[in-house]
Amino acid sequence: MQYVAVAVSLGVTAFALVVLTDAIVRIVRVVRLGQPDRTRTDHPRQRAATLLREFLGHNRMLKRPVVAVAHWFVMIGFGALVFTLLTAYGQLFDAEFALPLIGHWHPFEWLMEAIAWLTLLGILTLTVIRQISHPRAHGRGSRFFGSSFWQAYYVEFTIAAIAVTILLIRGLESRLVGDASLFPLTAFIGDAVSGVATSTIEMAVHIIAAVKITISWLFFIVISWHLTMGVAWHRGLAFFNIFFKRHADGAPALGAAKPLTVNGEPVDFENIDDLDEDASLGAGQVEDFSWKGMLDFSTCTECGRCQSQCPAWHTDKPLSPKLLVMQLRDHAFAKAPYLLAGGGTDMMGNEQATAEQLADVPADARAEAERPLVGSTDGDPARPDGGAVIDPDVLWSCTMCGACVEQCPVDIEHVDHILDLRRYQTLIETEFPSELNGLFKNLEKSGNPWGMTGSKRMEWAKDLPFDVRVVGGPNDDDPSSLDEVDWLFWVGCAGAFDDRAKKTTQAVAELLHMAGVSFAVLGDGETCTGDPARRSGNEFLYQQLALQNVEVLREAEAVRVVSTCAHCFNTLKNEYEQLGLKLEVVHHTQLLNRLVRDGKLTPVAPPDGEVAGRPVTYHDPCYLGRHNKVYEPPRELVGALPGVEYREMPRSGSTSFCCGAGGARMWMEERIGKRINGDRTEEALATLDSSGDSAESGQDGASGSIAIGCPFCRVMLSDGLTQAQSDGRGTNVDVVDVAQLLLDGVKRSSTADE
Repeated sequence: MQYVAVAVSLGVTAFALVVLTDAIVRIVRVVRLGQPDRTRTDHPRQRAATLLREFLGHNRMLKRPVVAVAHWFVMIGFGALVFTLLTAYGQLFDAEFALPLIGHWHPFEWLMEAIAWLTLLGILTLTVIRQISHPRAHGRGSRFFGSSFWQAYYVEFTIAAIAVTILLIRGLESRLVGDASLFPLTAFIGDAVSGVATSTIEMAVHIIAAVKITISWLFFIVISWHLTMGVAWHRGLAFFNIFFKRHADGAPALGAAKPLTVNGEPVDFENIDDLDEDASLGAGQVEDFSWKGMLDFSTCTECGRCQSQCPAWHTDKPLSPKLLVMQLRDHAFAKAPYLLAGGGTDMMGNEQATAEQLADVPADARAEAERPLVGSTDGDPARPDGGAVIDPDVLWSCTMCGACVEQCPVDIEHVDHILDLRRYQTLIETEFPSELNGLFKNLEKSGNPWGMTGSKRMEWAKDLPFDVRVVGGPNDDDPSSLDEVDWLFWVGCAGAFDDRAKKTTQAVAELLHMAGVSFAVLGDGETCTGDPARRSGNEFLYQQLALQNVEVLREAEAVRVVSTCAHCFNTLKNEYEQLGLKLEVVHHTQLLNRLVRDGKLTPVAPPDGEVAGRPVTYHDPCYLGRHNKVYEPPRELVGALPGVEYREMPRSGSTSFCCGAGGARMWMEERIGKRINGDRTEEALATLDSSGDSAESGQDGASGSIAIGCPFCRVMLSDGLTQAQSDGRGTNVDVVDVAQLLLDGVKRSSTADE
């Protein structure tokens, strides 16, 4: 029996090493099919530190503490218990074998025993959590909806079985070695077989060691036959995916959009005529993604954290970031044999490989190569069983809020990949939602999404009790450049043309004036920053608008900018730097909070009998919060208002729920599922309801204000509130910018001083 155990163990080991090596080579070849990306190897020491921090600190998983702790022990066990695998090979021949040099060193034996138990406890915890969250109980509400369960079960079984075999062997060793102090947590097993013959115990050790070795290497054989088994392969690929993430300092791939690149080089709009006519703009085929994109797809663990936070998925739309990545992964690996044989088409759809080159390509790989990347799908658009890989309803449901990127424990860059898909559809295929036609025309002709003439950009300032200074304006007091004032106030298109947003613009201008802060605006020198064009894939239109603004800002000698729009803030702060212009950009809540702290603005409470104690809840704009990590200044500002009872919504901060306007969705109809803004408004009303959940009870117990810090959020939540009020709910609630709340308090202070 011992000889059989030895033969089986060594045979499985040899075979596993061969197929595993082949699998690794195949994965590397698939990843290398992607386009160049030369931005992933800078600051290697910082990248190594980020990898170490995320690996040992598990900081990307701490939003679910129980899962994080359980997974940490499983992860540590997966690596540390390799020593027990080496020991098992020796135990095939000698039941009392111990590693050379280490031997039966007490600290080592205790550590291995503790890790084995904690690994078993960790994997059992994760198994229970998976069952509690199973789709059979929660349907689409389960983050595991659409994940491959047999793969997860196999991984869980393997880890649990390895831990059990380790503990059994150690228990039997305690009997053979005769020193229970070496095995404090498993000596009870040895005690249970104290009456069994020593030869039988030794044979049991030989057999269990063989079982452990076989189970361990069968795992690698199975995953080598299933290269898309991300729940297993992420154990190796995650290290590389984290190391090569966009930002070396560990920040998620948010903020600035990924530049449009061709052959790894950013496309320069000013030199567009030099671009190869066969260049692919964006991702029209899976091989158009960068190699980092291909690595992203391969690394997905199918944990569903991205799906659990996605506003589109939560409102019954077909977009799940997890399922999208899984479909791209499966398509990439299925198409790989065709691509590796030289297959592929040019921009005109002509085959680039000869028939002889493709002769040995499997039929299923050829069939996969014929599938369009984006187009009409068969069956459920979220999980198509034919047709294109990605349904247009999936692609255009994304608000680019960044929740998926923020949540992903292995740093997959979902938003970048969705953006590249949109770029190809918009720039090459001219296939995009019909509503965007109007947006693009207005941006091209008028420089703003509303199609208003530039001469009306200053109408918001007409009713103010002071003159707003305009850079290069006709008045004697107007500055010739921005070095004569403290701040450039970037009004933005919404702040200039939308009636609701104008109130915010006026409030900020008044507050700055009251605080003695000198500022100026560009007037009709402003044009749209280009955010909606870029996020809808129209990179050329974005660059046209952005370059126009960059030229104006340089001529005006802009250095410090304050913006009321979270989208303008993000674009000016993060994306214009890609065009060579670096500015100090702050959000108006940041600047106003600073002025309150410095005592330059002093709000007071409302008089008794008015709105003292009126509850306020704050909605985090995605492009201010998740994309730029500005969470506290707006809250501090609201908290500085006397007489305000601040209430936090359940989904807030980094887990805040989108208003539905991002990703150019502000200008698209929402025809599928529930409205995202309605879902968020209901959450705000329930938070403001002092008597319970007004949405559930049917009572209009909500009163107070939904504070916002972005004009897009204001439009969406105001529309959501209007719908609620038409149903008789939220009649005592309003949507108001934080600046307006502050202005009310400061004006009361001024009146009291008089």
